[in-house]
Amino acid sequence: MRVDVLTIFPELIDQYAGASILGRAQSAGLLDVRTHDLRDATSDVHRTVDDSPFGGGAGMVLKPEPIYETVRREDVARPLFYLSPAGRRLDQPFAAELAELDGFSLLCGRYEGVDERVRDDLIDGEISIGDYVLAGGELGALVVIEAVARLRPGVLGNSASPEDESFGTGLGGGGLLEYPQYTRPAEFEGRAIPDVLRSGNHKLIEDWRLAQALARTIEHRPDLIRARGGLSAAEEKLLARFELARGSDAAEQ
Repeated sequence: MRVDVLTIFPELIDQYAGASILGRAQSAGLLDVRTHDLRDATSDVHRTVDDSPFGGGAGMVLKPEPIYETVRREDVARPLFYLSPAGRRLDQPFAAELAELDGFSLLCGRYEGVDERVRDDLIDGEISIGDYVLAGGELGALVVIEAVARLRPGVLGNSASPEDESFGTGLGGGGLLEYPQYTRPAEFEGRAIPDVLRSGNHKLIEDWRLAQALARTIEHRPDLIRARGGLSAAEEKLLARFELARGSDAAEQ
């Protein structure tokens, strides 16, 4: 997968994308993150990428020329997305959609945003990572890249990992928060891991994990339970089996 990032701070993208999971994916040829410094597409001695808005107002706006020039010169991967509060909210299903693509590009805004002609003529869509304001789109771009890349085959060592994680498609049909995880030592500061995890009974462990995921989702994100149509009779029975609060009232609020 190829991901082009248009930014005035390429070092922010390069440093993170070259480390950990993303770095290993690039070394393995599974991911190709290409950063493009918009300042390289300027023609003045000051490498100017912004200007004051017509009509007045606070802040500066990214000029159209460097963005147009970068898109044309680098032949960036399509679709080209602009990181924007007006965009489609990034969630796991959206990340999965993007993971099916051969590539895409991300435009990182700065200051008061970009010249509207860029949005009208160049971009194919907009992505938001949440209802808050950042200084620029670089952090948002990194969130998108990691959320998408880890869903690509081979990027994670265990192909089942993204399915069983929060919002994954595996456990219980998907849409649940992840169950509790434990590792060695089995006892730490007087607290032992649940006996079921040392039972060797894989079906029992699977049932326990689903029950825990249901209970955790009911407690912290009852909206996800409602989105699944509430608890099924089998799920209610499973919660009762492990003596976990059914939380039906919470899931129906």
